[in-house]
Amino acid sequence: MTDICLIFEVHQPFRLRHDFELSTILNSNISIRDLYNICFNQKLNKEIFMRVSQRCYFPATEIILEQIERFRGEKKPFKVSFSFSGTFLEQCERWNPDLLDLFRQVVETGQTELLSQTYYHSLASLNKRDEMEFIEQVEMHRQAIIDLFSYSPETFENTECIYNNDIARTVESLGFKTIVTEGVDRILGWRSPNYVYRAKDSSINLLLRNYRLSDDIGFRFSSRWWDQWPLTADKYAAWLANTPGQNIIIFLDYETFGEHFWAESGIFEFLRWLPIEVEKRDNLCWSTPREVVQKYAPCDVIDVPPENTISWADIERDLSAWLGNPQQIISFDLLNEIGFLIKEVNEPNLLRVWRYLQTSDHFYYMCMKGGGSGIVHSVFNPYVRPMDAFRTYIKILLYLGARCLVESGKPESRYRRLLRRVPPCKGFRFFHQVGLPTNILATSLEEFYEAVRKVDVESIIFHLSRGDFEKWISEIIGDDYLAAKISDLRKEVKGSGENIRRNLLSTLEERLKEIKKLSKLG
Repeated sequence: MTDICLIFEVHQPFRLRHDFELSTILNSNISIRDLYNICFNQKLNKEIFMRVSQRCYFPATEIILEQIERFRGEKKPFKVSFSFSGTFLEQCERWNPDLLDLFRQVVETGQTELLSQTYYHSLASLNKRDEMEFIEQVEMHRQAIIDLFSYSPETFENTECIYNNDIARTVESLGFKTIVTEGVDRILGWRSPNYVYRAKDSSINLLLRNYRLSDDIGFRFSSRWWDQWPLTADKYAAWLANTPGQNIIIFLDYETFGEHFWAESGIFEFLRWLPIEVEKRDNLCWSTPREVVQKYAPCDVIDVPPENTISWADIERDLSAWLGNPQQIISFDLLNEIGFLIKEVNEPNLLRVWRYLQTSDHFYYMCMKGGGSGIVHSVFNPYVRPMDAFRTYIKILLYLGARCLVESGKPESRYRRLLRRVPPCKGFRFFHQVGLPTNILATSLEEFYEAVRKVDVESIIFHLSRGDFEKWISEIIGDDYLAAKISDLRKEVKGSGENIRRNLLSTLEERLKEIKKLSKLG
């Protein structure tokens, strides 16, 4: 029995304002709270979201729910999986909550798996200057899925299936059990994508997208030049039944249904009839990534070094869709440079806009490829030319950097900086004693406060007696006032351990409240 995993990528970016003029903006007295509105084209974003909702999201999801209910309780129930970007979910909440309710109905059937990804559908996994940003976005997305669907994801899909060994190790460290990525020929060699694999130097499972069978729907469905046109559900189910392997990953942009291919193409009838045709084949059943890795053990190891990073984009299936020309690389480097300033300033509005600018679509629009890949890029590009996308993006980035410098000069910025997160290499690692670390790491004052609440009291006494706390708070966080306060607590080390903890927590809590008030974040 071959397990068929039908996975849908559901994403909408926040597109930029094409009429953004740096000279005009710099001469205007614009509040930091209005930063989002002057950078992003809300009218266009809402129009596109509402259009795609009516053409794709509602009809496709209603068909899926209908077919799940049709096969409920049958020997081979119909199952699907979704990977929602955080920006898509925000647009649902803002402009069409009924759509979110419809997706909840599908999830509540119990026949659906939800995957995790980066909240902003970003290239954060490629930012080697700030590796915590990727982790923060993944955690943001996981929490959003829990909050909106009461569902905790176990399977991860990085933006556009971008993958390498380093990404696998990071994702495994976050507690995920499986990654879905592209079944790239140069990585597989003679092997088939239709099996479970394991990541190199990791125990995390890998499921590989069968790009030929996926693209038969996603790209070739309405191509009259194709010798297999028209593609019907019974023909496609027969292909699945004749494909060797344990599992077949069919991974598609959800917008394939109704937006990329309009209803007149027959795409919705294909979706409606596919579960019916699969049910007729004795050797096929529907499954989810979570179920597949529970059923099958990895058969081999997949090795993807960072210099050979893969994705599902274009013919090359590498990073060239986003980082393949000088304009894209300049934009990505500047984005990450400005990120350092923004995290130092720690102003929420700046951080929000900077993260929306990390969305992969902005770099995709700058791609200048020709041939088949170039045609695909141009179809999904809101700009007339890739250089227009580059100019708009750079102007907004430069403005963001300028606003960051302005904010850094304000009195409250000094206090916001004290609340920032520092890189893990500069975080405070708690030890029981010399050479015996705990698994607790604090990368901000707030994390430090939470760590003191739960770490063994012996660790607190160990560090307090050595002066480790005040040294980290003074030299890394930059709060000499708090460092002096903690230094005063050292004379109490010989007292009751829990009293020491309480006094330290009280000192930290009082200072945190003061900082938040002075930073205007409280």
